[in-house]
Amino acid sequence: MKPELIIICGATASGKSQLALDVAKKLNTSIVYADSLAIYKDLDIGTAKPTKQEMEEVKHYLVDFVPPTSEFSVSDYEMHALTAINEILSQNKPVVICGGTGFYINSILYKLSYGNTAKNEEVRQKYMEMASSLGVDAVYNELQKVDSETASKLHKNDVVRVVRALEIYYATGKKKSHLNDTLTPRFSYIAVSIDMPRNVLYERINLRVDKMVELGLVDEVKNLIKKGITIENQCMQGIGYKEIYEGLNGGNLDDAIETIKLNSRHYAKRQITFFKRMQGLVNISGNRQELLDKVLELYNNYNS
Repeated sequence: MKPELIIICGATASGKSQLALDVAKKLNTSIVYADSLAIYKDLDIGTAKPTKQEMEEVKHYLVDFVPPTSEFSVSDYEMHALTAINEILSQNKPVVICGGTGFYINSILYKLSYGNTAKNEEVRQKYMEMASSLGVDAVYNELQKVDSETASKLHKNDVVRVVRALEIYYATGKKKSHLNDTLTPRFSYIAVSIDMPRNVLYERINLRVDKMVELGLVDEVKNLIKKGITIENQCMQGIGYKEIYEGLNGGNLDDAIETIKLNSRHYAKRQITFFKRMQGLVNISGNRQELLDKVLELYNNYNS
């Protein structure tokens, strides 16, 4: 038996995409991206998307397919990703999952039952209407007040699950975090994260941001603004985009670039913390060939 999924996750700028490409080429398969910004069209430089050549060499799913005006939830991702995964598995090939959005990866790994609490349409309608009128932050903040542990495990844009957790609390008086939800994976998998000294990772992040600016990140944001994209759009909340947007709207671009570096380093730290909780995660290190060899070894020696 071989695992169905090969998950390559971890911090931004750690080299996930290159490793995923190498693994997919070696195993003659495809990559399903798990990145909350790479899904958007017209967001290319700041997302470090795979190049056209790379996407010609290996098929990539869930990259560059959503208009920048769209709202896109974790539930939306789950639906599209499961379709892609099942398509690849039907070809008797493993699926390479690559990305740093932990909520996306968890959504395809685990089907959370959220207990056996019955539906409460009154509560559900109340918070869905709140999300529509006041925004997802308002609903997420409500969950943080009554069940911060569950809130910490959910993305604010995953409105369906956030509302369901509130529904459970107000229907039963019990926190969702106090109910037993067994994390039973949908698929067999191996999971790796590229490990490197923190100072090396931070330097890679700084260099990546400089490269993005050199490639035209500022002009990319200007073009999005010309198309009517504002700071209110979900896509513009991503690191790299919101800072440049603010720099172009009364701020200072040099300060914005330094803020991107700082926010990216903080995000990398949060990613590392998040993925440490993943069941079976293996940290690997080495040069490009060594990383590939280690993933292939885990894949070939897999024992369910």
